[in-house]
Amino acid sequence: MRTDAALILSQWLSPSFPVGAFAYSHGLETAIQEGAVGSADTLECWLEDVLCAGTGRNDAILIAAAHGADPAPHGTVTVRQVDAVARAFAASSERVSESLKMGRAFAATVAASHAVDLPELTYPVAVGRAARLLGLPLEMTQVLYLQSFLSNLVSVAVRLVPLGQTEGQRTLARLGRLCAPVAAASRDRTLDDLAGTAFLSDIAAMRHESLRTRLFLS
Repeated sequence: MRTDAALILSQWLSPSFPVGAFAYSHGLETAIQEGAVGSADTLECWLEDVLCAGTGRNDAILIAAAHGADPAPHGTVTVRQVDAVARAFAASSERVSESLKMGRAFAATVAASHAVDLPELTYPVAVGRAARLLGLPLEMTQVLYLQSFLSNLVSVAVRLVPLGQTEGQRTLARLGRLCAPVAAASRDRTLDDLAGTAFLSDIAAMRHESLRTRLFLS
């Protein structure tokens, strides 16, 4: 394992990296308010679907596409084309906003701290492109991204269910074992393979903006 790569990615995908991930629940706030998620068991089932059959799987594909894309047309897909597809596949306006704002903040901070040319992109595309620019391995980038994605949503549940910190960490540990297989399965996929069957999560994201009280932006 490349120690330098692990350190860089751990920094980028840490809760302390200023992308504002703490402000987004990815529709989970709706699921909790409406009673679909109210325990560690229901949270784990919900997040497993999102990871394996929804956003997690698609983000892993987008990271891989961005990591292998050309910055300008040379007969293969470009980063801008990957980004356009990422925006089109977002299931709701709040999810588009979530990905764009996090991606913008990520790109600005990485560009300033590593002196690389990183345009404003949706979050998974920005992560994949940044990893390519710094020569970071794709597999490690995908796995740590997915673990960070799950960690943020578990943190949401700890605050809203409420769920104890220890139970939250147990849930994250169990789900974390799925990150490597999801990442591995995405690496022989293309943008044509983007799809999702985590319909309840998508519907929850659409309904979030109409909640009477909200702590999160999505």
